[in-house]
Amino acid sequence: MRQSGQRLAEVSAVLREAVRVGVSTMELDAIAEKAIRDRGGVPSFKGYVVGSAGPFPFTICASVNEQVVHGFPSETPLRDGDVISIDMGLVYGGYHSDCAFTLAVGDVSEDVQRLLDVTERSLYLGVAQAKPGNRIGDIGHAVQSFVKPHKFGIVREYVGHGIGRLLHEPPSVPNYGKPRKGLLIKPGWVIAIEPMITIGSAKTEVLDDGWTVVTRDRSLAAHFEHTVAVTPRGPEILTALPGTVPDYASAFVGA
Repeated sequence: MRQSGQRLAEVSAVLREAVRVGVSTMELDAIAEKAIRDRGGVPSFKGYVVGSAGPFPFTICASVNEQVVHGFPSETPLRDGDVISIDMGLVYGGYHSDCAFTLAVGDVSEDVQRLLDVTERSLYLGVAQAKPGNRIGDIGHAVQSFVKPHKFGIVREYVGHGIGRLLHEPPSVPNYGKPRKGLLIKPGWVIAIEPMITIGSAKTEVLDDGWTVVTRDRSLAAHFEHTVAVTPRGPEILTALPGTVPDYASAFVGA
């Protein structure tokens, strides 16, 4: 899974460089698919089926502004002031990896940048709790207790998950919870931790395409995710390149 995760981390770096004013999310989708296949991987999301929505038709989820997750790429160019969340996965050697990030396109307000910063930091605080002897509730509590004072919304309908031979496996990993509650975290687990945070209400709805999740009040959303292995020494981030974990997190998570 390290090989799968590192390939996805490389693809993530390519996509981060490609996001700019004027690029369409359909162009980003094509860039992502080429980057995945150039590394011997296969897109995890393309053709993925869950529920009755029909197969997901793209390589990446490209969620712009009020879109929280599962957004469809389109030909619409990104504009100055947009916020884009890119969620993607690949399978390599029979193992899946999954990651997401949110970027500001051009200039955004201080409040919007704070949303992005708080969401990303909450991810790493959650990752730090993914260690043997802790419980699933410790991860969610770390995210929730950090986000709550900022008065942002924490999406509850969509959560993190186990990952491995399948893209989504048990256990569910909520972004809220009580410390010392839930399943006992054990060495050998691999989980995807993914806070989805809104600048307004946390309530969501699904658009007519059956996939795209938006905030009900159409407020902006941010989404960050890493695939994390639970080792006897603590959490190891599989979807981060060396040196890319923020300084504030490098002391308590591995990459």
